[in-house]
Amino acid sequence: MVIDMSEKIDILSLTLDELSREIGVSGQPKYRAKQIFEWLHKKKISSFDEMTNTPAQFRELLNNNFCIKLLNIKKALVSNRQDTVKYLYELGDGNKIETVFMAHKNRNSLCISSQVGCKMGCRFCASGIAGFVRNLTASEMLLQLYQTEKMRGKIQNVVIMGVGEPLDNFDNVVKFLQILQSPAGHGMSLRQVSLSTCGLADRIDELAKLKLGLTLSVSLHAVTDEERTAVMPINAKFGLERLLASCDGYWKASGRRLSFEYALINGVNDSVAHAGKLVGLLSGMSRAAYHVNLIPVNEVVETGFKKSANTKAFAAVLEKAGVTVTVRRTMGADIKAACGQLRV
Repeated sequence: MVIDMSEKIDILSLTLDELSREIGVSGQPKYRAKQIFEWLHKKKISSFDEMTNTPAQFRELLNNNFCIKLLNIKKALVSNRQDTVKYLYELGDGNKIETVFMAHKNRNSLCISSQVGCKMGCRFCASGIAGFVRNLTASEMLLQLYQTEKMRGKIQNVVIMGVGEPLDNFDNVVKFLQILQSPAGHGMSLRQVSLSTCGLADRIDELAKLKLGLTLSVSLHAVTDEERTAVMPINAKFGLERLLASCDGYWKASGRRLSFEYALINGVNDSVAHAGKLVGLLSGMSRAAYHVNLIPVNEVVETGFKKSANTKAFAAVLEKAGVTVTVRRTMGADIKAACGQLRV
């Protein structure tokens, strides 16, 4: 039996429940869905013909009605310290995305993209310079992990922090997370996943309702609405008061501590006075609800922004006020793979 459709279904983007329904339509027993799901997400096959424990006739049905998307590596750049690799992956339609592998002392992490390009226009970031093209599917996000693992081995942590605004691709990102954590598939705990957002407050509210358990990283980068709107246009829609209310709601709904990202830009937002205002800005939230992650801004040719020389003094103000603060270790800047440097 052939399913009536105008084009083949992207099978890697189906949750187990969705796949079970599709298999049921074909007249096959539903246990086949779990078999396929395991082949796709545990063994990470690239062809239905690799499914040796299923009948040839069934594999033919799958080939007729479904497709397994693939990514092609166009280029790989390795940092001088050998701890970071940036991959340029080509999608099926010819568009390209960047993905960054990072080797830490006791774990490996992967920074994946969620869109081709970005609409947000943050002034310090290279990702939106060429504009927005399209959202990535759940399968295209999963494949960044699966295909990198085939080359680099087990990856313990995923950060959705590459090209694109994840919450602007909300439905596909949520589906990606659901498939990623499925015990029948890859089985990664979402406590090992971080999602970075420029601050789409309404989507943070929706994410809080799902109680997925992932870490939310929120880009602040300024301490007043005027200053934040100047570097992050999204602030004109969701001001700091609205954004922080959503962040507080996320903490209360999920119990997961948030990370507030703050890129220190020389002469823009890096003074001791800015640090004091940041303490005041966050005073309405429980100190247990968040930590502040300071990021020496990574230089992008088009922006002209320079790294701050005041990182230690800025951090000291926060620490004195009892705010938990870290300074992000820069990885891959020599291959333009650090925060804010990825692009289409």
